Amino acid sequence: MSELNKRDEVVAGKESVSSADKKAKTAAKKKDKKPNRLARWVKDLKGELKKVTWPSGKDTLKNVGTVIVCVLLVGVFIWVFDWIARQVVEALLKLFA
Repeated sequence: MSELNKRDEVVAGKESVSSADKKAKTAAKKKDKKPNRLARWVKDLKGELKKVTWPSGKDTLKNVGTVIVCVLLVGVFIWVFDWIARQVVEALLKLFA
């Protein structure tokens, strides 16, 4: 019976060592994957940015000008609407006050 226990201890010892080795290897792989994922992501990002068709400087200035004009037009529209609304409210207050 003592031989059986010794054999079980040896087998159990080997299992715990091998499972410990597996855990250590798995942990090492996980640790190694993080920088590789980041490096791969940066590499892929650079590749995708090379595929982008960037507008020329002339196109960019044209688009910026269009945006500025649109913002000014909307601002003037809001200012006019606000002025008209204020005049109406003041007239109503004078009428009923």
